[in-house]
Amino acid sequence: MNFTGKRYLDYSSFIKSTFGERVQKIALDIGFSCPNRDGSKGYGGCTYCNNNTFNPDYCKPTLSISEQLKQGIQFFSKKYKAQQYLAYFQAYTNTYSDIDSLKKLYEEALNVERVIGLVIGTRPDCISDELIDYLSFLSNKYFISLEFGVESTLNKTLLNVNRCHTFEETKNTYKKCENKGFHLGAHLIIGLPGETKEELMNHAFEISKLPIDTLKLHHLQIVKNSVMEIQYKHNPEKFNLFTSEEYIDFITEFIGNLQPNIIIERFISETPPNLLIAPKWNNLKNFEIVAKIDKKLLEKNTWQGKFYKK
Repeated sequence: MNFTGKRYLDYSSFIKSTFGERVQKIALDIGFSCPNRDGSKGYGGCTYCNNNTFNPDYCKPTLSISEQLKQGIQFFSKKYKAQQYLAYFQAYTNTYSDIDSLKKLYEEALNVERVIGLVIGTRPDCISDELIDYLSFLSNKYFISLEFGVESTLNKTLLNVNRCHTFEETKNTYKKCENKGFHLGAHLIIGLPGETKEELMNHAFEISKLPIDTLKLHHLQIVKNSVMEIQYKHNPEKFNLFTSEEYIDFITEFIGNLQPNIIIERFISETPPNLLIAPKWNNLKNFEIVAKIDKKLLEKNTWQGKFYKK
C-alpha cells in the first residue's frame, strides 16, 4: 500500500513526490501520421483508432506547438493552480519523422515558459538509436517520458488489429531504451477481439517483464469512424465487451499479477459520448470507476503485486 492509502502505485502520487506539486500534461497534435496509415507498413491504421476520441479542443495541428501549449496553459490555469506543465505529444506517432524535424518540435515545446518536460507517445517500431540518444541527452535537464503503444502482448491480436509490428519488436525496443535516463511507459488495451480472459490476464505477466516505469490501461471501446465500428456492426458476436462490473472485477485481479514497482497511470479512458458506440457504462466518469476499483481491492483484500512472481 502506498502513502496515499491506495493499493497500487498511482500516477498522481508519483508526480507529487517527483515534483513537489501538481504538474499538468498538455496534449499536442503535430499532424503526424503512422506507418500503418501511410503505406510504409500498411493502410487504414489500427482498427480501433479514431484520434478525435482524445484530442481536446485546443489541440489542433494547424496551430504551432507554442500556440497549442499557450492555449492549453491558459485553459488549465483557470481550472487548477498548476505551476508547471509537460508537453504531451499524444496524437498518432510522435517520433515518426527525421531527427532534425523532431528536435525542432521538441525544443520548441521545451522553450515555452513553465514547460518542464516532454511526454511522447509513439509506436515501438518508430524509434531510432539517434533519437534514443537525443532523448537521453534531454533527460539530463528535463523530465522525459517515452510511451509505447504495446496494446497487446499477443502477435495474433496485433495482426488482427492491423498494428503492423510484433510483440518481439516491442520487447527489443524497450531493451534499447532501458537505462537511458528517461522514463518508459506502456499502453495496453484490455479486451481486444479474440483474447480469452486467461490471455488477457497473461498480459500482466508479460508487461511486468518489460523495463517500464508507468502503465496505462483501458478497456476496449468501439468508437465512431474506426474500422472496428464496421466490424462490430457486421459481427458483434466476435466482440466480448466488458460491462463496468466485469471490468472492475477483472482489473483488480490484473493488478494483483502486476509487478509491484510499476506506476499505474490510468485504468480507464473516457471517450466523448458523441463518439462512443459501445460499451456504454451509464455515463460513469473516470473518477467513479477508480473509486469502485479502490473499493473492490479492499473487499478482495488484494493489492498490486500480491500474486506477482519473478
